[in-house]
Parts: sequence; structure tokens; C-alpha cells
Amino acid sequence: MASVNSSEWRAICDKFTNAQNLTDVESRNDPENDPFRSKYKARELLREIYCSLKSFEAGEGEEESGGESSERPVEDPPESGQGEDGLDQAFSRDSPGGLRAAKLGAVEYYLGVNHIDTEELPAGQEHLMNCMKLLERCRVSSDSVSLFIHVRNQLGILWAGRDETEMAQGFLETAESVYQRYMKEDGTPPTDMTEYFTTEEKLLTHQERTKRFELAYTHTKYYLAQVYKNLGQTERAATYCHSTLQRQLQLNQFSPMEWALNAATLSQYYINKGRYMEGRHCLSAATVISGLAGEAPSEAAAEESETERDRRETLRQKRAEIARCWIKYCLNLLHDAKKLLEDNIGELDTDRQEELKRARRGEEEEEEKERKSALLFGSEDTFDSIASLEEKVSSLFPLDFTEARAVFLVGQNYVTQAKDYFLMDGYVTDHIEILQDHSSLFRGLAFFEEDLERRCKMHKRRVDMLEPICNELNAKYYLMIRRQLMFELAEIYNEMMDLKLTLANRQADTQSLDNHTIKKFNHLCSASAKYFQMFLDSLCSPEGKYPEHLEEEVLRPALVARFRVARLYSRLISSEPSVQLENLNKSLENYKYVVQYCEGHPEAVATVNTELELSSEMVGLLPLKINRLKARMALNN
Repeated sequence: MASVNSSEWRAICDKFTNAQNLTDVESRNDPENDPFRSKYKARELLREIYCSLKSFEAGEGEEESGGESSERPVEDPPESGQGEDGLDQAFSRDSPGGLRAAKLGAVEYYLGVNHIDTEELPAGQEHLMNCMKLLERCRVSSDSVSLFIHVRNQLGILWAGRDETEMAQGFLETAESVYQRYMKEDGTPPTDMTEYFTTEEKLLTHQERTKRFELAYTHTKYYLAQVYKNLGQTERAATYCHSTLQRQLQLNQFSPMEWALNAATLSQYYINKGRYMEGRHCLSAATVISGLAGEAPSEAAAEESETERDRRETLRQKRAEIARCWIKYCLNLLHDAKKLLEDNIGELDTDRQEELKRARRGEEEEEEKERKSALLFGSEDTFDSIASLEEKVSSLFPLDFTEARAVFLVGQNYVTQAKDYFLMDGYVTDHIEILQDHSSLFRGLAFFEEDLERRCKMHKRRVDMLEPICNELNAKYYLMIRRQLMFELAEIYNEMMDLKLTLANRQADTQSLDNHTIKKFNHLCSASAKYFQMFLDSLCSPEGKYPEHLEEEVLRPALVARFRVARLYSRLISSEPSVQLENLNKSLENYKYVVQYCEGHPEAVATVNTELELSSEMVGLLPLKINRLKARMALNN
């Protein structure tokens, strides 16, 4: 090999520098009609470097084995990314022959990446496998370990892109084991691949070598997170994703908004697992790190510059998406607390509440213990800001109205932020989903409210935000969303009716119901029945025919709607016997439908066991009540 100070070697180094510049810098300015112009030029320079290295090797009497030109046939990849890669050897400085093979391998690696970048995947794979073959002649040493990891990362990406997930897993896990063993047995800052073609005065510092090597391993972990996710290993994927995000912060190698959105997305995994401390930490870090991207440009600035317009759009959208993740955090915390505290009729179990409050001290100590052992995000600049934001919302289940209200207010604040971007004009689906989440926040808070009148007012707020949207939406384009809204409105009115009935029963203990109370009760009852019926009508064909067979996604909602309509008609209060008879007949008709549908479709029974049992009972009882009413009417006539 030529001396590192010779003119021939300097010429090679200059060519490599030019190839890197063409790939990383010049290619950004390539025209649309020739998008790979700079990368093709870089490829020619890399080929020239390869030929020069081979001629040096031949001139020094090196046997040309394993270093043939890139036209060699494609090697079959080793099983699951394994191969004779020197992993069974001790870590030490490589031999001159091994280092020469590593340099040739590096050129093959860069040619492989070049072909992949220009969408020539088979050729890219060939060059990467040539690199693997050359590395069989090397020890995994400080001179070559970086290349060992980089080439397996690239092959992992390549096979993952072909949906060959297990093949990708093999390459990436081998890269991980190479890193871990090297750090255990050597640990010195290894040579970066670019240094193979760098003159002595331009070699990297130990600090820069370490940073680049750690970044390569960070990429390994990032790609493994994707692989494990695709394999359905969600917990392992989340662990690797969390570790990747932490390493990116430590190395200061991240795009603030991209990092923030990834952290917010990871929070949803923790939230769904009930790990609210980790979920809150991810969201707090996401909010703080997103702030590093700066303020969104003003509307005036966006109108003057396309760049500013794109930047404003990106920042506002991603911050609104992070706000939506915060909403889900608050919603789930309230929902899971409700499940923990409710009795068998869905009301607050005060004995359970007191028991959990007594245990709260231990929970707080456990949370602090878990926090100390957790992998926390942040640097010296951001750690305090993240911790400060975490303190604004609890990660423990709220146990009373005051605690629930604190969670609700945080969620409501993020609803406002999310709606500021996701407007009804342009983001119909997103805007409505946010409104539904806002409604669910009120529902979660209402569970903790002991005053029934105030609880009823909270549900009225839900009606006020959803009813206008439901009535305005075009059923042709937003049928599924309208169905969701109709069903939710029916349930809200039903809940309000039950609350009014409870209040009326308390009043009946001391005085008879007045006309205003009866009128209010009947209004809520009719409104609930109306929206349930609208939902059922939406299932009809264009000719107005109700389906004989209900699809799986609407089976339970449709049967529950029928059951609720039956119950609502039987509860309407009227002094007119003829109206009472009409309501009872409608009630019986809907109870019968539930029973008869389940008789004709036995597979439906499991989805509505409770409703079917009560419907069967009412089908037996209601005819008796109807007959008694008819007899009384006949006697009066």
C-alpha cells in the first residue's frame, strides 16, 4: 500500500473527500430531471479509488483474493446475517493485510450505499456483501469495528425494506453484539471509516471518533426498534426506541421536532400499558425539546416566504400532534381511575376510594423509587425544564374530584392548543376527534362529581359541543363519524335522564313530581331515543330497508341501541292511557327484535349477553302490563 504521505495516497484522499462532498452536499442541489447526477459522479470517483487500491495491492505482491471488482456475482447473504466475521477472535490491532482488506471493504460499503441511494438495490446489496466478504479477512479491531457495524446496519435496512424482517433482525443483532463485545474487551475510540482515506494531519480527535461510533450504534438500536415492532415484540421495541431517543440527546444528534414527535408517540405505548410515569416523562420531554425548534413564524412572515410558510406549517402541526398525545394521557388516566373506583353499577365506590387514599403514601414512594431507576431523558440544559413540566400533572390515579379536575384542566388546555391548528375548515376528522376527546374528558370528570345537578351540567356541555357538529355533517361523506356522534349523544342524553330520574326519586320521597320535572325527564328520554333511532336508521339501505344481517363492527352497537330504545319508551311518563299503550308497544317491539335476532344469529349472543337476558325477561312481562292497561282503558270507556 502506498505511503500515507505519498502523492498517490494524497490523490486518493482528495478523491474520497470529493466523493463525500458530492454525496452529502452537492446532491441536495441536483435538478429534478437529473436527481442523482452528483451521486453518479461520486460513484465514478469511488470506483477509481477502488482500482487504485487494487493496483497498490498488486504492486506490493498481495494475492488478489476476495478483492475482485464489483462485477463479481452477488454472494448469497449468510443465514440471518451471520458469517465468518471475526467475532470469535480477540480484539486487537489488525494486521497490515487485514487493514488493506478493510479499506477495500469500506469502498465497497460506500458503493453499496451509493447504489441504494440511487434506487439500484440489487447492485447495492452486491457491494455490501462484497464488503462483508472482505471483512472475513479482518479481525474486529479498533481499525475495523466501525465498518463491521455500519455494513450490517445497511444490510438490516435493506432487508427490512423488502419485508424480510427476520433477515434484517439477524444483521442488526450481530451489529449490536459486535458493539457490545468491543466496548467490553477494548473500548478505545475506534477508527472512523472516513479516516481510511484521510491524511495524517486530518485524522479525527478521540472525542469525534467516539461520537461517530456511538452514533452508528444508536442507528443500530433505532433500526432494531423498528424490526421488533414489525415482529410484534412491542415491549422490546419500546425499550429500544426509548434508548435511541436518550442516546440521540446525549450525542446532540437530533432534529428537535422529529425527536419530540417520536417521544410523544412512545408515550402512547406506555400510557396503554398503564405506565403513566414513563408516559408523562416522554410527553414532558417532547414538549421541552420541541421548544428548541423555536417559535413558529407569524402569518405575515409565512405569506412573504415559502420557506417560512413550510416551517410555520410543520411546527404548528407537530406541536398540535404532541398536544393530542397529552390529551390521550389525561383521558386514559381519568378512565383507568374510574375503572379502579367504580362499583358494579358504575358509581363511585367510597369504601374503595378511602382504601386507595390510605395506600397513596406508599404509591408516592414507589413512584419516586421507579423514577430513580428509570432511563430519563434530558441534558444539563433540559433536565430541569422536563422535571418542572412533569410536576404540573400527576402520574398517579386521581381519587377524588379535586385531583380529577387537575388532570381535566391539563387535558382541556391541550384541547385548546390542538384545536388551534386542527380547524373544522380543512381538518374535519381531526377536529371532531379532538371534540370527542374533550367530551370524554368531561365524562371522566363527571364520574367524580357528587352533586348530581352539576354532573348533569357537565353532560350538557358535552351535548353542546357535539350536537351542532352531528347535525351539520354530510352523511354521504362522514357516515362513520356521524354514527359515532349519534351514538354518543344518545348515551349522553340517556345518562342525563338517569341522573334526573335519581333526583326525581329523591324528590318523590317528600313531594310529587311537578310538570316541569316530568317535561324535562321526557325531553331527555325522547332525545336519547331519537339519536339511537338515527343511528339505527343510518344502517338502512338507500331504499330504507333495515339489514337482515348486521356486520360485526355494528353488531353490538345496533343491538344495544335497540335495547336502549325499548327501555326509553317504557320510561316515558304520560297521563294519557293511549300514549302509554303506544309507548309500551314500541318498547315491546324493540325488546322482541333483540331476542329474535339472537335466536336467528346465535353468534350474536356473546356480544349482548346482559341485554339479551333482560330483553327476554321484558318480552315475557310487557304483554301482561299491556293487557292490564288495555283492560283498564276498556273499563273506562
